[in-house]
Amino acid sequence: MKRYALALLAGLVALSLALAGCGPGATEEPTEVPAEEPTEAPEEEPTEAPEEEPTEAPEEEPTEAAEEATTVILWHGYAGDYQSTIEGLFEEFNAENEDIQIEYTRVDELRDSLSVAIPAGEGPDIIAWANDQIGRNALTGNIVAIDDWVDMAYLEENFTPPAVTGMVWNDQIWGLPETMESIALVYNRDLVAEEDLPAPEDFDALLNNACAFRDENPDMWYLCNQGLGNADAYHVAPIYFGFGMPNYVDDEGNVYLDTEEGIAAGQWMVELSECAPAETSHEICQAMLAEGQGAIWWTGPWAISGLEEAGINYGIAPMGKPFVGIKVWMLTTNAVDRGKGDAAMEVMRWWTSADTLKTRVLETKEVPANVAVLEDSEVQALETVSSFGAAAERGLPLPNTPFMDALWGPVGDATTAIWTGAQEPAEALEDAQQTALETIEDMQ
Repeated sequence: MKRYALALLAGLVALSLALAGCGPGATEEPTEVPAEEPTEAPEEEPTEAPEEEPTEAPEEEPTEAAEEATTVILWHGYAGDYQSTIEGLFEEFNAENEDIQIEYTRVDELRDSLSVAIPAGEGPDIIAWANDQIGRNALTGNIVAIDDWVDMAYLEENFTPPAVTGMVWNDQIWGLPETMESIALVYNRDLVAEEDLPAPEDFDALLNNACAFRDENPDMWYLCNQGLGNADAYHVAPIYFGFGMPNYVDDEGNVYLDTEEGIAAGQWMVELSECAPAETSHEICQAMLAEGQGAIWWTGPWAISGLEEAGINYGIAPMGKPFVGIKVWMLTTNAVDRGKGDAAMEVMRWWTSADTLKTRVLETKEVPANVAVLEDSEVQALETVSSFGAAAERGLPLPNTPFMDALWGPVGDATTAIWTGAQEPAEALEDAQQTALETIEDMQ
């Protein structure tokens, strides 16, 4: 009976479509398609839909987690071969961490860019710069002290003494150190035997060696330092500090140029001027060593590639107490205001850790500020790293006080006056002292 009713109904539908003027194709498609779709859809969709929804939900969760990762913004000035190595380490960190990601940008003019970005609440959470920029950036409000995250015990346990000192300004900690840079005696082993070099604190021996070498080799020089014969307070720092001057200036603005130690250093320069080149510069000193006209160049790691290209059989030995420039990561006020202080400090601790720094310096040949890395056997096997590291450990960090701006010119001018004989050491250094103090008074 049901079968008969269905057949009768189908016939009536076909008849009505024919009367409406539909062609044969139009009559066949609606009859077959609706007959199949309604029959299959109700049976498939209700059973498949509940099975698909649970499988899709877990696939969306990782996407949501990734969106919740804290992005720490870093501005840096790394360049050359260092840049590719360093940015490669950043990418490794990002690949291994889901909760924190580093977004890094190389900025050429950090000071100008920060002066615009930080007041506007934009720009970085971390600044990679040099320790002598700490005081200036602290005063302008670009960075914050990190004493809430690390203490002096942490610094002293992990980093070299100059690196520790270089992080402290006005009795607070302002960053974590990564690498160090200083100058040392880079000598030609074909002209000077290692056993004949003076001890790092023996300036009398260095003077005697220089004059004796000049007597034996009238057309050659024993020592070239571009701060002697050219106004350069950086390169003569190992001499002043080696004679006991505590520094050029301290955080309070005290200046130490016309001290007994400073005058003694100046007198030593007068004696050395009798058997050292009268005019110097980076280029002059480099040419002397590369062309076999000089035995020792008092310089830094930046000079090594040129000497290697010239085929010089060089060695490196510490002398005096050099200035030590320290590369440092600093936490910005932005990071704290954005609630990213903890995440940024986690990145900073990772970057200055022994594992990360060792990987880095084995490739870049930089001098690590981390004690464990510097003492590592693989790192010590790298002559430039271990030798310049020994020199840096003896030195003083570049002052991180803005008052240092008042010293560069006066020290360079006074040293030049001493070297040329224009002024006696005591007179030259007293004049430099007064000039620096007047400038500092204007800065306060």
